[in-house]
Amino acid sequence: MTNFYRDNADILFHLQNLDLTTIIKMREQNFSEKDKFKEAPADLKDALDNYDQVLDIVGEIAGEFVAPRAAEIDAVGAEFVAGEVKYAPGTLAAIDRLTKADLMGFTLPREFGGLNLPKVMYAMAIEIVSRADAALMNIFGLQEISETICNFGSAEQKSRFLPRFSRGEVLGAMALTEPDAGSDLQAVSLKASEHDGKWYLDGVKRFITNGCANISLVLARSEEGVSGGRGLSLFIYERDKNMRIRRIENKLGIHGSPTCEMQFNHAEAELIGQRRFGLIKYTMALMNGARLAVSAQALGIAEAAYREANAYASSRMQFGKPIRELTAVYEMLTEMKVAIEASRTFMYEAACMVDLKDGLEKIIEQNPERKDELKRFTKYAAFFTPAVKTHVTEMANKVCYDAIQVFGGSGFMQDFNVERHFRDVRVTNIYEGTTQLQVLAAIGGVISGVVFERLDEYEKKHDFSPVAILFEKAQNLRKILEVAVVHIKEKGDKSYQEYHERRCVEIANAVVISYLLCIDALKLDRKKIIAHLFIAKALPQAKCNLDYILSDDTSLLEYRDV
Repeated sequence: MTNFYRDNADILFHLQNLDLTTIIKMREQNFSEKDKFKEAPADLKDALDNYDQVLDIVGEIAGEFVAPRAAEIDAVGAEFVAGEVKYAPGTLAAIDRLTKADLMGFTLPREFGGLNLPKVMYAMAIEIVSRADAALMNIFGLQEISETICNFGSAEQKSRFLPRFSRGEVLGAMALTEPDAGSDLQAVSLKASEHDGKWYLDGVKRFITNGCANISLVLARSEEGVSGGRGLSLFIYERDKNMRIRRIENKLGIHGSPTCEMQFNHAEAELIGQRRFGLIKYTMALMNGARLAVSAQALGIAEAAYREANAYASSRMQFGKPIRELTAVYEMLTEMKVAIEASRTFMYEAACMVDLKDGLEKIIEQNPERKDELKRFTKYAAFFTPAVKTHVTEMANKVCYDAIQVFGGSGFMQDFNVERHFRDVRVTNIYEGTTQLQVLAAIGGVISGVVFERLDEYEKKHDFSPVAILFEKAQNLRKILEVAVVHIKEKGDKSYQEYHERRCVEIANAVVISYLLCIDALKLDRKKIIAHLFIAKALPQAKCNLDYILSDDTSLLEYRDV
């Protein structure tokens, strides 16, 4: 039997070694639900056993049921027939299997029929599902919609919608982008008007993943005459005859996932939370989960591509030996493996930051003394989620690119899955915010010192003496980042900072990952090798970025129209 959880030693390592004590206690309200729900854990060990069992189910479904159908789903794709979206038969079967396994309310509280799992577990599950079929993740991974209703909806809205999500009776969509408002959500123009105490939506949304879903969260302009984010509110819309799917996109990849253009014609909707907070509060909160989900999707695709390439290289004979023994190929495969494991530790750390922030937000009224702690983890989440999406999705694109190279001409053919992985992964550094926008979101945490604050915490919390040589190199990376930040700040030139933002974030990501890999190396000897290989490449790359930053070359800025 193939289980995509059990066969991944690195995911198992992280589940066994992540410090989840605080997250679990907050999530489980200090295990106060153990007498109310039979599924609720009684203690920390019980919670971790539950997580292991749930991931085991996800892994079995992904390996045994979803993966064998993925190529057919890609070939058939979602179809648009007589004005309605039709999922591929394999997609419908996979949704049914996940629903029957009670996996559609992953992070929702038990009172609404959910599993009450933290985001770090959800990230693991999304990675596992995405390794099997990246397109299915765009349905399974949209459970974030229900969590937004849980976090910001009224008690009545929660009781009405959330149990339906948990039972798998409804699927969700996030209707944000428009023809003239892609990444710039402040330009959203779809109109929300109020009449007789009810809200109605008019306008078009485009590039909406799973826009055919039963329940959508729709960002709309509710304040006439108010431009920008302050004029936007968020609405719950349940599919009816007043919204027409105009088309689905003919895409490069993730064919099993329908991407819809939606026409709202005075469609009735419900306001979620307060007016005017649709973008600046609710959608921004939604973005943390969305960035993590896409990062996990990319990581799952990269894992699949690496395994395909490694297996092929081990069996493909050239010059009298497997091509895996050729140094050039072996180096590519090793770099893939190291990059995937480095990205995984980075992504799980980001998920933990979001879990801690979310947990503190829920208990802050009863624990006002933890206000500073909440403020700190809010800053960490604001840095880590865009930084991780930047790093992981770019990494996954390179892994899939190199995987095709390992296959040679065969990789360019549709006979092998790597061709599909290459197409599927390409969107991950585009949707839910392009890499360029993620860098823009992450740079504040670098320049303001948030990243250094977190690095200081790693140094205080851990004794790195058992890996002293490795950690000294990680600290050298930190010094490179410090020099780069000081230089950029001293320049006091906004355009110069913007020019070097990506280089600066790349260095910061390398530093954080190096620290995290050193922490992993304290727990497993094999991780010392991963840390050494990652840092050995990261140091000269960071020095190269620093050299260019210090050169003060601004020729590109001067010759924009060359």
